[in-house]
Order: sequence, then structure tokens, then C-alpha cells
Amino acid sequence: MHLQLHFWYNKNKRNLPWRETSNPYNIWLSEIILQQTRVEQGLPYYYKFIESYQTITDFANANLNDILKLWQGLGYYSRARNMHIAAQYIRDNNKGEFPDNYNELVKLKGIGPYTAAAIASFAFNEKKAVVDGNVYRVIARFDGIYTDINSTIGKHEFAKIADELLDINNPAIHNQAMMELGAMVCKPQNPDCENCPISNNCFAFLNNEQKNLPVKIKKVKVKTRFFNYLIFDYNGNTYLNQRGANDIWQGLFEFPLIEKPLFTNEMEVLNELIDNNYFDEISDLKIVFMENYKHKLTHQILMAGFWKITSKTKPNLSTNFIEIKIDEINNFAVPKLLEKLITNDKLQHQIF
Repeated sequence: MHLQLHFWYNKNKRNLPWRETSNPYNIWLSEIILQQTRVEQGLPYYYKFIESYQTITDFANANLNDILKLWQGLGYYSRARNMHIAAQYIRDNNKGEFPDNYNELVKLKGIGPYTAAAIASFAFNEKKAVVDGNVYRVIARFDGIYTDINSTIGKHEFAKIADELLDINNPAIHNQAMMELGAMVCKPQNPDCENCPISNNCFAFLNNEQKNLPVKIKKVKVKTRFFNYLIFDYNGNTYLNQRGANDIWQGLFEFPLIEKPLFTNEMEVLNELIDNNYFDEISDLKIVFMENYKHKLTHQILMAGFWKITSKTKPNLSTNFIEIKIDEINNFAVPKLLEKLITNDKLQHQIF
């Protein structure tokens, strides 16, 4: 298996920048970016971060808001926050040098077994199997494993098999090849079995079981939530709130938010403003609907409506909100949902 797999990889692998280096910082950055993110989407972000922060110490010294702003659009912002914590730990406790082994890497914030194995293998050639979604799929089909890949038993079983399959003489190449095979050939839908280097010994191919493997039983329960955002315009100023701890958007900024079924007309918005005592005087208010958006997260669907409220009096908001010039909004890191609105060319004249 090893010879066929490695030969195929060397001939067919994609030319990706993090494969041209053994620098653990570059590898770490690429692996975190590519969690829950396609290569095509993640690649421009990788280049932006490498250009902005050339070393782990540069990353550690950066302002978190600047990192979140650069990360904007990738989602799963906890990744960026955890990276900043890990970078600062390495700067302060390891003289700016990445740990060179799996056991120490896995202790870092935001680095789980998969990422620790990837860095240890690719940067330091440690004999450690890397198991991501692509590898799960290859192993399940090749060996005919029907254990649920999301179960605790399944994770242990697949990790054990991955270690047994590992080419201990070339662990980095082997791991890259397994991941690449899953990404390019052994795809979730319509796998290209005719061009697979190991299909002659593949259980799924020989038994026409590709559609049934891997087994993934657990279903994600999706909740729908409704967000009404209020974009206040008071003398060219608007108001932002920074999301707090234990929040998927922790550290990001957003407009005042009312979570209830989406408003359908100006009167509903006006009644909400009155009920919440946003203004002492409502006679000078101008309320304009801007846009509705649907935004999908892993466990949630967000239905969001945006309304602009122009007034000659200052709105009554809590001290959690900061007042900024409306045209300064691009200086703040915001969730993808708000970025859709802010970058909408058709709405620029209404926003600014």
C-alpha cells in the first residue's frame, strides 16, 4: 500500500505553500485555518496572515482585534482567539519556539490530537498518524469499518488502524498522502475509484459500499434564531457592542440586537423602540428597512433583519456600547453576517 500511495501522491499532490516548508508556525497556521474550511477559501487567509505576522512571536504580539479583523469571513472565531493564546504561551514560556513533539503540542490552546499530530509529523517527522475527516473516509472504505466515526469507540478504532497503517519510515509523506487521497479521490460523493492507487484492495470498491461508508450516525440539531439589528445614525455616529466571553462571536462587534421574530414594517420597529425606551423623543425618527439575510452556522440558522434608524437625539443605550463614526465600521472585526451587509455595494449609500 505504501509504495502505491506515495507514488500517487508525489505525482498528483496539489502545490500548497505549507507543504514547501517544515516551519511549525506555517504548518500550525495552515492547519487551524483549514479546520472547517475548504482549501480554496483558506488559502488567501493563509497568505494574509503569513504576510502580516511572519513569526509566532509577531502573531503573539499582535492586537487581538487586528487578528479577528484579518480572520473575518472564515467563521469559527474561537480558532483565532485560541491561536492568539497559544502564540502568547509559546512566546512567554518557550522562548518563541514551537514544541517539537506531539505530547507537548497537544497541551497548547486550540490544538487537539489531529492538529498536534499534523504539526509533529509534518514539521518534525514524528511517527504519529494524522486522522482527519479525509483519513476517516479512506480507512473506513479501505478496511470496511462500519463503526460510527463520531462515537468514542470509533475514534479509538480508527486511530489504532491509522497507526498500524502508518509508514514509520516516511510518516510525513504518508500522512499527507492519506489526507490528499481523501480530498481528491476518495471524496464523500462520487469517489474516483478508477483513479485510486489502492482500489484493488479496497473493501468498499470491491463490494460497492462506497455510499455506505463511512458511517456517521449522529445528527446535528439545528436551531433557528431571529436577529433584528438596529443601525442607529445619530449625527453620523453609530453604536457597536463587543460580544463577550463564552460566545461563538467573542471579541467581535455588532450593532444593537433584538432577538425576536423579524420585524416586517416600520411600525413594529417603532413600537420596539418605544417599549425599550431607546429614545426620549420619537418625533424626529426616520426608520428604513435595509436587508434580510439568512446565515447558516453548524448548529444554528440565523435569520437577520437590518434596520437603519436616523435621529436627531441620542439613543439610550447601555454603557456596553461604544459610539463611533459610521464610516469607521470597517476598522472593527464583525461576524460574517454583518460583513455581508457592510460590503453590499447596493446598500453603501444607505449605510454611510
